[in-house]
Amino acid sequence: MRRFALVLALTACSAFPALAQVYQGNWSCRDATTQRVGIFTLYGQVYGWASRVAGDPNSGSGTLTPYQDGVGINDGNLRSNGGIQAVRVVNDPTYGVALQMETAETIVMLCTPR
Repeated sequence: MRRFALVLALTACSAFPALAQVYQGNWSCRDATTQRVGIFTLYGQVYGWASRVAGDPNSGSGTLTPYQDGVGINDGNLRSNGGIQAVRVVNDPTYGVALQMETAETIVMLCTPR
């Protein structure tokens, strides 16, 4: 029984890095009206936001903190101008996984793999 528990614990621990990596890459984001609003890029401890609107004050880059279910936005234009605090990994029926951008009050955008 102890061997089984040990193998189970080691298997679970080996899956943690894979869960943390699922959000990295380029994501196409849509707002509440389902209009494409920009591209969100995540690599390592940084992010980039490129809006489809020229001169959008939310465009730029910043740092993030990885969590088990997504990332926390630490700084940058998306945090200071857009109020985005967290980006959570959610299930998506079409793509399998999606990112949901959130302010303190509401969900602002849904991003799917690009």
